[in-house]
Amino acid sequence: MKVEIWSDYACPFCFIGKRRFQEALDAFEHKDGVEVVYRSFELDPSAVHEPGRSIHELLAAKYGMTAEKARQSNESLGGQAAQLGLDFDFESMKPGNTFDAHRLMAWAKDQGKGDAMAERLFKAYFTDGLLLEDRKALEALAQEAGLSAADASAVLASDRYFEQVRAEEQDAAQLGIQGVPFYVLDRKYGVSGAQHPDAFLQVLRQAWEEREAEAAGAAPESAGDAGAACAPGDEACELPERS
Repeated sequence: MKVEIWSDYACPFCFIGKRRFQEALDAFEHKDGVEVVYRSFELDPSAVHEPGRSIHELLAAKYGMTAEKARQSNESLGGQAAQLGLDFDFESMKPGNTFDAHRLMAWAKDQGKGDAMAERLFKAYFTDGLLLEDRKALEALAQEAGLSAADASAVLASDRYFEQVRAEEQDAAQLGIQGVPFYVLDRKYGVSGAQHPDAFLQVLRQAWEEREAEAAGAAPESAGDAGAACAPGDEACELPERS
């Protein structure tokens, strides 16, 4: 069974969702039969790093709230992350463009290092305060994920994986994905947001049951429509509204 995960490395719920989904996957009886594939999604393709502008100020401007309100919201989010063993350092975060990070990730997947690269990119942004549009920083992250820094440099200096990243983003648009994280199981079930591990586990079992039933030539009674495990109040980062 294939699980495709659309995410952006500057999306806090994507990192939280990664932990929650992994917890569900670890509890899934058929874990060894699941292939997890990370897909590209940019929340703001036009983003450019603005030195001196904090994540609190950026969010306040985006959502029309005060900087103090944004700070309180981030502190609450940091508390959720801490419960999963994640350390979100909002004071050191450097918002910017993530396109090259997605290209690097596409290359890492081809080298069999997708999960390690995704983990390192998330940690780099949310904990280490690294700028993901800094190619030198990305090269170092690739090396830490077990890849060649020189090869990473060559990839980033070229136009390799440009079309793949754009194709994955277009695929997301065709699937109607408006926010991340978003999980697609065998292109039949869609799960939006950083759901509770129990919800992820439920849909994993449901999708697996459907595969087994189809192989046996029957439809499972419990099979539902795509997104059956989605619940109100999904925790996800959404695309900004276009005027």
